[in-house]
Amino acid sequence: MLDQFWSSLKSGTDIRGVASKGGGFEINLTDDVIKRISKGFAIWLAQTFQVSFDCLMIAVGHDSRISADRISNAAMTALSETGAKVLDCGLASTPSMFFAIEEFDCQGAIEITASHHPFDRNGLKFFTKHGGLDSKDITEILQYAQENKTPPKREGVIEKCDSMDRYCHRLQQMILDGVGAREGELPLSGFHIVVDAGNGAGGFYADRVLKHLGADITGSQFLEPDGMFPNHVPNPEDKQAMESICKATLKAKADLGVIFDTDVDRGGAVDSTGAEINRNRLVALASAIALEQCPGGTVVTDSITSSGLKVFIEEYLGGKHHRFKRGYKNVINESIRLNEQGVASPLAIETSGHAAFRENQFLDDGAYLVTKIIIQMVKLKKEGKQLQDLLQYLQEPVETVELRLPITEQDFRGCGNRIIQQLKIFAEKKTYWQIAPDNYEGIRCSFDENHGDGWFLLRLSVHDPLMPLNIESNQIGGTKRIARELEGFFEQCQGLDISPIKKFIQ
Repeated sequence: MLDQFWSSLKSGTDIRGVASKGGGFEINLTDDVIKRISKGFAIWLAQTFQVSFDCLMIAVGHDSRISADRISNAAMTALSETGAKVLDCGLASTPSMFFAIEEFDCQGAIEITASHHPFDRNGLKFFTKHGGLDSKDITEILQYAQENKTPPKREGVIEKCDSMDRYCHRLQQMILDGVGAREGELPLSGFHIVVDAGNGAGGFYADRVLKHLGADITGSQFLEPDGMFPNHVPNPEDKQAMESICKATLKAKADLGVIFDTDVDRGGAVDSTGAEINRNRLVALASAIALEQCPGGTVVTDSITSSGLKVFIEEYLGGKHHRFKRGYKNVINESIRLNEQGVASPLAIETSGHAAFRENQFLDDGAYLVTKIIIQMVKLKKEGKQLQDLLQYLQEPVETVELRLPITEQDFRGCGNRIIQQLKIFAEKKTYWQIAPDNYEGIRCSFDENHGDGWFLLRLSVHDPLMPLNIESNQIGGTKRIARELEGFFEQCQGLDISPIKKFIQ
């Protein structure tokens, strides 16, 4: 059983914590903690693959955070002390670390990253040839760390390794094959693509992939790694970040703009008009691409996708929409489960920009997603069309809002689940509240044109003591109208700070 300290480091299927000073929090990812976790991973790998420690090969990479070198050195030192061979991949994207396992015949890999979180945070993501680890695996590793389990000390080796070179070649070949070009040709010649890496690990994509294949990348920005993220948060969900890439794309008069999060497992895009291809629009475009090769397939998404997206996937693309839970690993695992049951599911995707294609071993890979979009853009241009033409039948909401309601009770999961059950009982008494029959988390209710023409979803956050409330409406003022429908219920709730909804309604 994990104690409070070690359980606090668990973030779904990752490990995250405070790694640097300056953010106002005490550092909990110390060298000792990192070494204990790294040795825990080595123990887990040796047991999982039934090999001795001196037969283990483990790749280690990191994003651009200011704590990356310290944590990377601590992790590699600890792993080498088990007798394992360690590949030092340096600055690398998360997806490249998964492919390093295949390229270099490793048993496991670690990416040191905290995704889009502030500069003072960091963490570890773990991979085997089967993909990212699950929640129970992280718990087991942390249990070893808590107990300070360590193999007898041996002398392993640490070798420098350029995993990104092979990963970039993989993306280059993907574009060549996707547009029917041959090695040595420049299929992106004549296309202008702007890249925003947010000073994370994604700057490679501009020079080592796009420019290499002939694209004009002038106007690209924030390609240099800088762990303080001085320009904007590297996050395709962030409003400032998306405004920045939209402006850059328009200023450059580019055909496309693309943006990555810090470790490049998420991506977003901007079309030639400066319009975002993000959230529901990104899901719609990725679905259109995936279903071309899998007619009638099932697209698994997270729970907050729009009603219009379901219509688009099912009525215009001829696929099936399976709205599941938040959490990229939840969505991926559900798509894998469907395929194992004989239900063709070519894509698992969150509105956050996590997208995992079946053809890509269900790895959430922002560069792979963006590359698929670029291939589609090239193919459409040959037909005299643009990317935005694929989205012309997507019905988009007039208004959308997310209100994050803090839970004030210590047992935040118990409190959140209790509130959801209470709201279900409340909703059942309302004749014009239509409870969604196919909902997999929280409670989702729809309203007709006389009561807001939209829906709300109240759920418990995957990681934090919060209850996000998402509201969408097809009317001006509709989101506030739906929020007022909920006001009476929230006023009688215990353990929930409802000031965000009160402020919104005013």
